[in-house]
Amino acid sequence: MDFATNTAASGAQVFGYVLILLAGVACTAGLILAFRLGIKVRRGESPPPRPEEQPTLPPSGPVGETREMREPDEVPRAADGGERLTPHQVGTVRSRRADDQRRPRWSPGSSGSFGGGGGGRT
Repeated sequence: MDFATNTAASGAQVFGYVLILLAGVACTAGLILAFRLGIKVRRGESPPPRPEEQPTLPPSGPVGETREMREPDEVPRAADGGERLTPHQVGTVRSRRADDQRRPRWSPGSSGSFGGGGGGRT
């Protein structure tokens, strides 16, 4: 190889090293700026509540859990049979307490899930 080829190759190699160094410096500067911005935002927030400001249990004690089977209310129908209702006309679909409070169980003889390995319904 001659001198010109070695000089060109080393110049490109140095340029790559400088480019990697500049990218590292840029990443480090970005992380430092993000850290400083986080500190600034945190200082602007209100402090955490003191122990006496924490929520307390009601005098009656902890609230219990209620389990009940629910069923949806009837969906309203359009005035004439040919037109359908849009979602804003239907409104919130509410539910009510079901008459039958027994929990639904799997059908006897079924595996309980798709591909569960059972015999399935026969």
